[in-house]
Amino acid sequence: MATQGADEKNGPLPGVYRIDPEASRIRFRMRALFGLFPIKGSFSVAHGRIAVAETESASTVEAVIPVDSFASGNAQRDRHVRSADYLDSALHPEIRFRAGDVRRTDGSPDGDVTVHGELTVHGVTRPAVLTLREVIADGSRLSVRATTVVDRYAFGVTHAKGMTGRRLRIALDVVAVR
Repeated sequence: MATQGADEKNGPLPGVYRIDPEASRIRFRMRALFGLFPIKGSFSVAHGRIAVAETESASTVEAVIPVDSFASGNAQRDRHVRSADYLDSALHPEIRFRAGDVRRTDGSPDGDVTVHGELTVHGVTRPAVLTLREVIADGSRLSVRATTVVDRYAFGVTHAKGMTGRRLRIALDVVAVR
């Protein structure tokens, strides 16, 4: 993971950074129709926070994603994904991520960083791991790029098995301000 900015040796300065919904985006990729067609889309972030602790491993993350922000560029598909067949935005209007366990894979300052937490989708909470690709600290601004893979079946979202991809590859571009 590349860390640049306020304190390049030690990473971002400790403190609470509020996620900027206007500058943050969650993108996804998956396959549909038995894996033949790629689908890309996005979610927005309603709000959240990144609390950078003195000890990196004690840092925490919270984010809320509105299900109705699901967008794939096809209005009919978007309505269907938000419906009770998939995400059921009427009953479960938010996706939530909470984490409090930051780890370096090899223990060294240059090792890959993962953030371990819980993802709640469709009313079901499961463990989730984000892999940080880049963290840039610029004064009171923190930019984070991360990736993860989500298995929709683990959250009980099982409609149209085979027709709709099981796993979503997710890329997060998050900007937060202290």
